[in-house]
Amino acid sequence: MTNLVIVESPAKAKTIEKYLGKDFTVLSSYGHIRDMQKKGMGIDLANRFEPTYEISADKKKTVAELRKVAKTAEAVWLATDEDREGEAIAWHLAEALKLDIKTTKRIVFHEITKPAIQKAVAEPRTVNMDVVNAQQARRVLDRIVGFELSPILWKKIRSGLSAGRVQSVAVRLIVEREREVDAFESNFVFRVQGELNLLDKAQKVVGKLDVKRTATFKTEEEAAAFLEAVAKANLSVISLEEKPAKRKPKAPFTTSTLQQEAASKLGFSVKQTMVVAQRLYEAGKITYMRTDSLNLSETAIEQAKQTIIKNYGSEFSHVQRYKTKKADAQEAHEAIRPTDFNVDQVTGERNEQRLYQLIWRRAIASQMSDAQLKRTTVDIGIDALPNDKLTAKGEVVTFEGFLKVYDFGSGDDSGLLPPMTVGQALSVEQLTARQSFSRPPARYNEASLVRTLEEMGIGRPSTYAPTIDTVQQRGYVVKEDREGKERAYRQITLERGTVLTESLTEMAGSEKNKLFPTDIAGIVTSFLTKHFGDVLDYQF
Repeated sequence: MTNLVIVESPAKAKTIEKYLGKDFTVLSSYGHIRDMQKKGMGIDLANRFEPTYEISADKKKTVAELRKVAKTAEAVWLATDEDREGEAIAWHLAEALKLDIKTTKRIVFHEITKPAIQKAVAEPRTVNMDVVNAQQARRVLDRIVGFELSPILWKKIRSGLSAGRVQSVAVRLIVEREREVDAFESNFVFRVQGELNLLDKAQKVVGKLDVKRTATFKTEEEAAAFLEAVAKANLSVISLEEKPAKRKPKAPFTTSTLQQEAASKLGFSVKQTMVVAQRLYEAGKITYMRTDSLNLSETAIEQAKQTIIKNYGSEFSHVQRYKTKKADAQEAHEAIRPTDFNVDQVTGERNEQRLYQLIWRRAIASQMSDAQLKRTTVDIGIDALPNDKLTAKGEVVTFEGFLKVYDFGSGDDSGLLPPMTVGQALSVEQLTARQSFSRPPARYNEASLVRTLEEMGIGRPSTYAPTIDTVQQRGYVVKEDREGKERAYRQITLERGTVLTESLTEMAGSEKNKLFPTDIAGIVTSFLTKHFGDVLDYQF
């Protein structure tokens, strides 16, 4: 045995060993092998914040086995993940195995495929200490914040509480949103919408038209007066406008956008998304799933192009290169994509199949043409109310483009409108003016919290899922469904020339899979923001 390759996960060790051949043995570190010592803070504050590390108790056997094999190997290759955590693990391995950091080979790959592994071995580098030190700085900050603040919480509030650099800020977001909801005072307006009949010259119904009044009414009296006037009025088409429009595909997934879309489309929790994505990555089906880059390799772009042309035609292909707006994004990484665009479905567990399909569709769509649309706007005049109008809108797809594989919805489900001409008469099938209440700010679900953390630059792709898990485990946040409360509302209906007013009820404020702060979360957040505002500052 001449070469020892060390990876983080045992699941991918066998696959990589198969690709490298008999001269290589691939073993796993099972993630991190060292951490700051548990006794005391583990940081020398007087000596430039120098951390003291120790091999984790549950990793001593693993390290002993790696040392034994490393002694007989001609070369040791560190093949941990290519992110800050992976770079730090590579450095910790070099330290624990007493390898020369300046000469030990470090290899990285974004996907577990034979070409990617062989290319990595052909182009080794050494451990990037700048990246390692960036990870250490974050880890040291985390330890200092937790070590200094948690005992104060035990003393001042309750034993067993914890504080954390990212954790406490995430809790603050949820607490402050709940306070906004509690303080919200609802207002109401009356919105008019309904259905009109399109008439021919003989007053025969030749089509239906869904319409709404764009402006709202502030009072029930105004809404009722409007419907009374419409009941006696003549309606006709006063303008008809058709405009071409287009819809662009979205960029391929980053960690956070995958978590958000998997929650929206598949109902996955953030943690579930990462567990399933990890399995797909380790099986060699997708690229590395912890990334904030929108970049695709030139090889991937070319393969996507050929797949699109073969399956849909050249008119559906449109090469696009996406750039991340975030200043600290790691552009050397790739976005999340399939390792082989020719494979649109995979075998395996059902959730793996579903998540792979989502990733494949999003990545392939990112390299497809814009969808071409025709948008129609029709204004309906009311002769008794010359300054008022009703409006109908329709949208028709004239060329599918990327929607052929990935329709993420426009929020407008209106379609083709019936043919009509300016001056054509209409009659009322039904119009309603419904009391509509303003809504408080939406509580966070896991996906929207991830989006907010990312937008505010809090945490990293690797920390979103653990942070959301931690705040729930520590009793600061609960994820649950809550029933709404019955609420009365007024509705005025115009039908068959008669205006009817009635009082109805609806369920309002129901929540599904939302994050709610516990009472202790509010107490801790108030205490920390008052006394340690800098640490809980969103810009910290």
